[in-house]
Amino acid sequence: MNTRFRCSLLVGLLTTATSLSADEVRVAVATNFIDVMTHLSRQFEAETGHKVILSSGATGKLYAQIKNEAPFDAFFSADEERPLLLEQEGVAMPGSRFTYALGKLVLWSPDPDYIDEDQSALREKRFRFLSIANPATAPYGRAAREVLEQLGLWDELSEQTVRGENIGQAYQYVYSGNAQLGFVAKAQVYRQGEYADGSYWQVPDELYSPIVQQAVLLQDSEAARALLDHVRSPQTVELIESYGYGAEAGEPVARHAH
Repeated sequence: MNTRFRCSLLVGLLTTATSLSADEVRVAVATNFIDVMTHLSRQFEAETGHKVILSSGATGKLYAQIKNEAPFDAFFSADEERPLLLEQEGVAMPGSRFTYALGKLVLWSPDPDYIDEDQSALREKRFRFLSIANPATAPYGRAAREVLEQLGLWDELSEQTVRGENIGQAYQYVYSGNAQLGFVAKAQVYRQGEYADGSYWQVPDELYSPIVQQAVLLQDSEAARALLDHVRSPQTVELIESYGYGAEAGEPVARHAH
C-alpha cells in the first residue's frame, strides 16, 4: 500500500468517524435570545462538530408546540414557568432545568430625543403607537404590562398600544417606525456596553417581575447535553452578559420548585 493511498484512507476513516459521532440538536428558543443563541451555537458547532437547528418564537407558542410533540431536543424559554410545567408534566428531563439568563426590559425609540428618564413621552401620550409583545404569550410583554400598570398608564394607553406576537415583532414595529417607541428586550438594543442609536429608558427592576429565563432538556442525547453544558461555561456566561442580560452560573434548579 503506497503512502498516498494510506493517507487518503486515514483521512476517510477520520471523516467517517467524525460524521458518525456528530449529531443534530434541535432547539426551541425564545425570540429575545435568538441572536445570542445563534452566536453561541456557531461556537458549539465549531468545537464539537454537532449541528444546531434553531426555531424561535414566543415562549407560550413554543411551549404549546412542545406539548404537541414538536421534535425539539432543548427549550430555551423566556420565563421559568413553562420549563417548570414541562418538568412537572413529565415532558422535560428531570434535573436538567437551569437559569441561563436574567432578562432586562427597556423602553426604546430610534429617535435620539424621544425618551427621557421622566417617561414624559409616555405620560403625555406624545406618540401614535407604543409597541409591546403580547402579554398573554411573551414574558417581556407581560413585564411591559406590569410596568404600565405600575405607572398607572395601562388603561389610559390601551388604544395606542400595538402588540407583537413576540418580542422580535414588537422590536420590529419600533425599528421600522410603525410605532414611535416600545418596550423591548435590552439584548435587542445593546451590545458590548453600548446602546443602539436612539433614546432609551432602562426600566428599573422593581417595576416588573424578574424575567428569569430557563432552559430545559427535552430529549436525553449526548449532543443536547453537551450544548447545555456549553451554555453554562464561563465563556458563554460572559457572552450572555455582553448582550445586556444578567447571567447566572447555570446550576440545575429542577429540585427547587417555584
